[in-house]
Amino acid sequence: MPTTQPLVSVITPVYNCEQYLSQCIESVLEQSYGNWEYVIVNNRSNDRSAAIAEEYAARDSRIKVMNCSEFLPVVANHNRAIREIAADAKYCKFVFADDWLYPHCIERMVELAEAHPSVGLVGAYGTDGRNVLWTGIRGRQFEIQPPSARDVMPGREVCKNKLLGLPYVFGNSGSLLIRGDLIRQRPDFFNENILHADLESCFDLLQRYDFGFIHQILTYTRRRDESEGSFARDYNSIVLGDYIVFLKYGPVFLSEEEFLHRLREVSWEYYRALGRNVLRMRGKDFWDYHGKTLNAFGVKIDYTQLTLATLTAFAHAILEPKASLGRLLRWWPMTLKRMMKT
Repeated sequence: MPTTQPLVSVITPVYNCEQYLSQCIESVLEQSYGNWEYVIVNNRSNDRSAAIAEEYAARDSRIKVMNCSEFLPVVANHNRAIREIAADAKYCKFVFADDWLYPHCIERMVELAEAHPSVGLVGAYGTDGRNVLWTGIRGRQFEIQPPSARDVMPGREVCKNKLLGLPYVFGNSGSLLIRGDLIRQRPDFFNENILHADLESCFDLLQRYDFGFIHQILTYTRRRDESEGSFARDYNSIVLGDYIVFLKYGPVFLSEEEFLHRLREVSWEYYRALGRNVLRMRGKDFWDYHGKTLNAFGVKIDYTQLTLATLTAFAHAILEPKASLGRLLRWWPMTLKRMMKT
């Protein structure tokens, strides 16, 4: 019997996630929403990830496994994965291989999107098992809400609020439902020049669409101590991504006065992070990463600001010796280990 539910393409990029993949797949199988297809894109894993995915695909025809012949970096692999959505899929839902969805996740998100055709992205609260992640679009912290609790705001307003320093609402790709047509309009959905390309894609899409938010916890995001999680921490890629997004989209969403006022704050936050890394004696790979990423967006490191930020970080280290000693004990053994390898 034909279903009246729109088709949702669920996408999982996989690389060496045998420990968690079954839990991820089971969470899709347990969705209260019925009309979905599930594409698992294996990025040349060398553990049992491919075998686990194939076992599930053999039992459920809605699950398809794509075993890639070429290994790709994280963002490029996400682009490859999202291109696999069905031609007639109205929506796309990412779920990463070490994460999972709560049973009503897709149902709740599709309900909101269907009720509001102007909505291009739907988000919700998530959890990492310890904390509730992200904030509601009107600054609301998580509280117990009925299943119908949801909110819609013009996308430009949401983006403006974020650029002005209000709480982060988008989450990550795994916490969002995306309209399929918006994916098909972009040759590369994610910008491969930036690790946190999901943030930039939100800003790009929300110039023209509204943002919907459901006041329930609908996704689980695992705390990442390795892979891109440790890379983000060790290379300060989050503050770099925020800086680039502000430079690119600040003039789009803010008045000239708002942009110039906030630019001083955002730039200083970025260079403070760089200044601390000068004292940590970060290696060439760290500075190459920041330099090349900025260059891809037509920006260069401002060495005047970097010098001032480094001096400020040094002064704080002198004025707060106890805290500084703790940071030294944490960072310098890693620095020495890195220097011994070179």
